[in-house]
Amino acid sequence: MATEHVQASGASENDIRGVLIQVAGGRLLLPNATIAEVLSYAEPDTVAGTPDWLLGRIRWRGWQLPLIAFGRFSGLANERGGLGSKVLVLRALGGNTPVEGRRTPYFALLTQGFPRLVTVARDTLMVVDDHNALPNGVQARVLLNEDAAFLPDLGTIEDQIGIALAQAQAA
Repeated sequence: MATEHVQASGASENDIRGVLIQVAGGRLLLPNATIAEVLSYAEPDTVAGTPDWLLGRIRWRGWQLPLIAFGRFSGLANERGGLGSKVLVLRALGGNTPVEGRRTPYFALLTQGFPRLVTVARDTLMVVDDHNALPNGVQARVLLNEDAAFLPDLGTIEDQIGIALAQAQAA
């Protein structure tokens, strides 16, 4: 298993705040700035004709946000919401996840418990290259200190949400 330090082009020497998020089948590491709010889980409104990873829509601040189960999306686990589950409202990187014909700068992610704030320093984050294929929606496996996690590919996830909702609407 090879590892290499992550070094973003133009990155400063400053540490960044990250969040470790427990999902079924693993943990995700995201920048803290991508999280708009943490909500208690409530059963979403179903959307007919969508893949099983798109659990439905939740209401949040006047929006109808698509709620995804990353465990299902990635193929890591058959993730379900329930007691102790939380929902993270994430800022869409593209700022344009389509919802009911209009664009929204947010989507929601099912988690298994509260996210954990972490400090991400350049010398504590390493990419793991174990020569195994990456799960769907994952751009890298990483180690942050001793914590194994996945870096999700939020752009791909947003694109797949848009495709799923467009196909459901067209059906």
